Amino acid sequence: MNEEKNIDYSEISLIDLFAVLWHRKIIIIAITIIAIIGTVTFSIISIILPPETSPLPNQYTPTALMLINNSSSSNSGMASMLNSSGLGGLAGLAGVSTGSSFSDLAIYLVSTNSFLDAVVDEFGLIVRYKIEKFPRTESRKVLKKHLTASSEEKSGVFSFSFEDYDPVLAQKVVNFCMHYLESWFNELGIDKNKLERENLERNIENTFREIQNLEQESQKLGMSVTSGGAASIPSIALEQRRIALELGAQQQVYTQLKVQYELLKVTMASEKPVFQILEMAEIPDQKSGPGRGMICVIVTFAAGFFSVFLAFSLNAIDNVKKDPEAMAKLRGTHT
Repeated sequence: MNEEKNIDYSEISLIDLFAVLWHRKIIIIAITIIAIIGTVTFSIISIILPPETSPLPNQYTPTALMLINNSSSSNSGMASMLNSSGLGGLAGLAGVSTGSSFSDLAIYLVSTNSFLDAVVDEFGLIVRYKIEKFPRTESRKVLKKHLTASSEEKSGVFSFSFEDYDPVLAQKVVNFCMHYLESWFNELGIDKNKLERENLERNIENTFREIQNLEQESQKLGMSVTSGGAASIPSIALEQRRIALELGAQQQVYTQLKVQYELLKVTMASEKPVFQILEMAEIPDQKSGPGRGMICVIVTFAAGFFSVFLAFSLNAIDNVKKDPEAMAKLRGTHT
């Protein structure tokens, strides 16, 4: 009898393991089936409910693509540009050195509070995400979770993407971020050619408008000569000479500006711009997540493993209960 009680539990065969699983098969099957039914039900409910109240709504992730030319001739002036704009010290703390590329600078600018706050305020994300405590800090954290900016070093392609259950809002956020970053690049004066072109276009338009105004004044004076008296002719003649001189000067300025503008167009045609939009974000018609099928599979396997572990745990507890020596140790009466 004593030999039967001294069982060596360290030697366990596959048959013993299978016997334990077969003995606890009802628990294993029940837990697995409950997990499957629960996960499938949860998935169906998440689809039926509106996305605003769904615990697991469909997510949409539109993407916009931009080309950042890191080999531009303007790159040599990046250090002076950062220092003059006041971003030199902050960029250094963020790991963006003066020898870094414009792609690195773009990644840094996207993570700044100014950029994040502009997006939050534009689309009212504080109200949308129902943020009550620390609205600025928490809204930035939430936006960083949904907004993704990345750059491919070899191709120089910079991408923006935003994940949300509303595909229209997600598309608007991505395009806003893209245009905001482009305008920020322009304000920093990174692309010298583009900045000079905009200035020339503005000056050409103003000069042409001034020429039109002077021509209209000259016409009015000519009409006043025919209708006015002889006494007013000398003063009108002086005014006409003044207008003629100003008109000639403006015409010369206009000609010079047009020449500069055409030369700049030739230069820009031979150089790539620093920041170029390749593809605007579109409203996605296919969800990017969640993978409900994969969730069901993972939960099913997890429930199966848990039920097997529970079966062996219950079997071990039963074995301990059947061992008087082990029970005596647990009661503290073993001597």
